Amino acid sequence: MKQIADAFEKSTGHKAVLLPGSTGKLYAQIIHGAPFDVFLSADAQTVARLEKEGAGVPGTRFTYATGRLVLWSAKADLVDAKGAVLTRNSFSRLALAAPKLAPYGAAAEEVMTRMGVSALLQPKLVTGESTGQAYTMVATGNADLGFVAMSQVFDGGKLKGGSAWVVPANLHEPLMQDAILLTRGQNNPVAVQLLKFLKSIQARKIMISFGYE
Repeated sequence: MKQIADAFEKSTGHKAVLLPGSTGKLYAQIIHGAPFDVFLSADAQTVARLEKEGAGVPGTRFTYATGRLVLWSAKADLVDAKGAVLTRNSFSRLALAAPKLAPYGAAAEEVMTRMGVSALLQPKLVTGESTGQAYTMVATGNADLGFVAMSQVFDGGKLKGGSAWVVPANLHEPLMQDAILLTRGQNNPVAVQLLKFLKSIQARKIMISFGYE
């Protein structure tokens, strides 16, 4: 999104101020009147809920990308290409975003359930508020491996470091990521422009380069 915001500013002259956070926390802030104009969610359900509750402008909701979940370790030889590491007792801590706050965390929980390893891994789980926090725990060595977004560890289709398993999409519900114009931003032409820019070829190329579909 930082790259998209830079491209948006170069293209239009307008600046987008980015306020990252977990989907659940941002939802709560929006409902309680936070001064946001546009919301980019890591799921579709939260955006639909905001629209239904009157915090989002009807008809402005759309899917801007589909995310991919990755099991990643900063260690080059820990994660195998099929995720079999999850079935072995070869690590001490597994990081993920809080499932109730972050869609990627909910997807990670679903993967472990479908693989039948939830009970085995429960004592090893450490949770962060967001996928960003889960990534930081792994990157700093506070967790041996963790479920993160593909965009955090891949660049141009190549793993930036460590070892990773790109989780097959059939192991969890699709990570459809929706955006919406918030009620507060409905009279802000720049907010409308930003959403339009998200649909542009330029923005889509940036998203694809980070592993989004």
